[in-house]
Amino acid sequence: MPYKTGGFRGLVISRNFEAPKRSKYNRLVPSKSHSLSFNPFNIDLPVREIIPAVREHLAAQNTLIVNAPPGAGKSTLLPLALLDQDWLAGQKIIMLEPRRLAARTIAERLAQLLGEEVGHTIGYRIRFETRISEKTRLEVVTEGILTRMLHSDNALKGVGLVIFDEFHERSIHADVAMALSREAQATQRPDLRILVMSATLNMPQLTRLLNAPAVTSQGRQYPIDVHYAPGEADPHLLPEMTTRTVKQALKDQKGDVLVFLPGENDIRKVESMLRRDLRDIAIHPLYGMLPPGKQYAAIMPDRNGKRKVVLATSIAETSLTIEGVSVVVDSGFGKTSRFDPATGLSRLETVRISKDAADQRAGRAGRLGPGTCYRLWTENLHARLAPHRTPEIQEADLAPLVLDMAAWGIIDIRQLTWLTPPPKAALLQAQETLHQLNALEDGRITEHGRKMHALPTHPRIAHMLLAAQETNQLALATDIAAILEERDPLPREAGIDINLRIEALRRFRKEQMHNKRFFKIDKIAAQYRRMFDMAPENTVVDPYETGLLLANCYPERIAYARPGNNAQFQLANGKYASAGHRDDLAHDPWLAIAHLHAGGDGPGRIFLASPLNPKDLAPLVKQKDVVSWDPEEGELTASRDMRIGNIVLQSKPLPPPDDRFLIQAICETIKREGEQLLNFSEEIVQFQNRVLCLRKWHPTEGFPDISTPTLLMTCNEWLAYHLEDVEIGEDLFEIDLLPLLQGMLNAEQKQRLEELAPATITLPDGHEMELAYRANGQPPLLEIRLQDVLGWEQNPTVDNGDVNVVLHLVSPSLKSLATVYDLHTFWQEEYPRLKPMLVNRFANVKWR
Repeated sequence: MPYKTGGFRGLVISRNFEAPKRSKYNRLVPSKSHSLSFNPFNIDLPVREIIPAVREHLAAQNTLIVNAPPGAGKSTLLPLALLDQDWLAGQKIIMLEPRRLAARTIAERLAQLLGEEVGHTIGYRIRFETRISEKTRLEVVTEGILTRMLHSDNALKGVGLVIFDEFHERSIHADVAMALSREAQATQRPDLRILVMSATLNMPQLTRLLNAPAVTSQGRQYPIDVHYAPGEADPHLLPEMTTRTVKQALKDQKGDVLVFLPGENDIRKVESMLRRDLRDIAIHPLYGMLPPGKQYAAIMPDRNGKRKVVLATSIAETSLTIEGVSVVVDSGFGKTSRFDPATGLSRLETVRISKDAADQRAGRAGRLGPGTCYRLWTENLHARLAPHRTPEIQEADLAPLVLDMAAWGIIDIRQLTWLTPPPKAALLQAQETLHQLNALEDGRITEHGRKMHALPTHPRIAHMLLAAQETNQLALATDIAAILEERDPLPREAGIDINLRIEALRRFRKEQMHNKRFFKIDKIAAQYRRMFDMAPENTVVDPYETGLLLANCYPERIAYARPGNNAQFQLANGKYASAGHRDDLAHDPWLAIAHLHAGGDGPGRIFLASPLNPKDLAPLVKQKDVVSWDPEEGELTASRDMRIGNIVLQSKPLPPPDDRFLIQAICETIKREGEQLLNFSEEIVQFQNRVLCLRKWHPTEGFPDISTPTLLMTCNEWLAYHLEDVEIGEDLFEIDLLPLLQGMLNAEQKQRLEELAPATITLPDGHEMELAYRANGQPPLLEIRLQDVLGWEQNPTVDNGDVNVVLHLVSPSLKSLATVYDLHTFWQEEYPRLKPMLVNRFANVKWR
């Protein structure tokens, strides 16, 4: 079937094109045939049709949105077309790209169009690599770079335009850079232009959020024939299913094949299976951690003219043109890092992609002509995919963001104009972490925090490096930092001891061995050493020194072995974690944990750690007077503890405390155990979910975050007044939470809630039925008997008709029959298969 959202002629390096020569540094060198003059209207790319409109809008106002399909030329033609505008007046353009490979290749492509070498008119800046000069007027940068530029000069002097390319990816760096750029616009630089570009933006929402006009390029649309799988893929068998589909695509279609897989492990498995069976096909992996040379080999034409299969992560979704591709095989999965404020941990999860990501991927097949896309999921599942990806700011560790804002002098982060406000629970967790690291004091950045912020790394690692500088352990700290930032270079069977990795890294350096993973780690360590102007060390590692440095990095993950419970540890944050019983560190009394996997209700799993010498922990031991409330007995007790976080080393009882401490003690207990102590009934959960859905569907309307983690973390603010009569835990359970949560909405929001996300829906026969809402913004569910929808042609809707209600159809005996996202399709495809059974079993019903 035709696929209408992708397929455009992009700027590519064709097989017959004589590519520019490269210097010994693998950089483009201008050829004699290149002209130094440039006219964007001479290049046949679809986006040239909107150049006059873009110029006109940016001359009249300071913010513009451009929606252009993949391959239309927005990343190449538009930036060059704006360099000569009067309002730019000799100032620079900064263009943000979400990935390093895209930043490099786009800069080289732009320089090639001008007939120059990168570093003249066109330059780029990525982490640890800069190629600009005094002549540079257009810098292509990765997103974190702009944030640092804003910190060094919050007015962005000399910059006339900031371009946010591929903004639909909604990385946390892009959202922070957008918030700071808009702050600069509002306070100091009304003349600073912002241009937002993407192929799959939620245009109505974004135009409202930015209060800006939009210009759309129609592009040249090539049809894409989309094939869906007959059944759902088993995620555990994804490499095998992908391999079979690639082989079928190579047999049935022409052109090169681009394959989307969740991560490196899946890529390596598919690569191994394909290499075993396909001798005459060039197979190239493509992912972020791959060396630049191999990334370029994946996107360039094959030197021997072979047909090519590129196995890629989401890195290939945007900005890159891989010449020759006319077939896409999409697994439908991607990797995302999700931060849990309750545990203080992030974990990488494999998740279903959204519809806009699927559109973006399919569009890769049609950039040069008609193409084909194989989707390894059913058409029914496709209807259930989320329309847009979740902004990273809603799921990420916010400690870097909070430190960024503190460096700007912003204490209340929520005062900025965010496209998506950061979750309150995650903000509180980040502030607590930064106070632990001495980066903040009473919410304000400390001198130590400013030194941390000056280092281009996570605040935890920056704190460790600065602590190591004071104790003459920088060489060890730089090796630890590099290992923490990269994938584990040793197999899991090696055990959890990080010192084995440090020793292997030092052997690699000392003996000049060949190992790709250690080469990348050592390259990062070398960058850190250059920052501190120091030489590497390859001596034997003292594991206790490593442990102390990790304790500086993750103070809340200092862990003490639980008595009589082998291989289980209590962390300073009160959580529990375990190591394998046979691991060398399983029976150490104290550990500093670097990496662990959150365990849900059970203990987490330790992946990287180092032993700790208890004597080294003396400076971390704090005396604390603790007031505790026992929810079973209702007693208030006090003790004077010697502790490291929540690990109690010694405790002495104190006289019974005054009742004025009661409410605070109850709140602390609620923060730890609130889901069991408070009555989160189904009615309460449904009210929460309705509000959270509108918070996601209508981010500009200010619906509060009433998710359970946020409510527990902020119980002092909304519940304290109602705790005065609480004596025991049962009294807490008796508190009616619904009016308290309803009181968090203003009158207009309450009205909008009933209009857009009603608790019930009225059926055509006049009956009302309850809807089941979900907190993640997915469509609500309605469980209903099949015979009650026989006259319906379409699903009912909420949110002013924008969201279809999902129907969970049951038989007259209330047994599940089908989950229906599109009733029209159900009548045509699924109902004919169900009807004979229904007629036989329920003859008294008049079936359609």
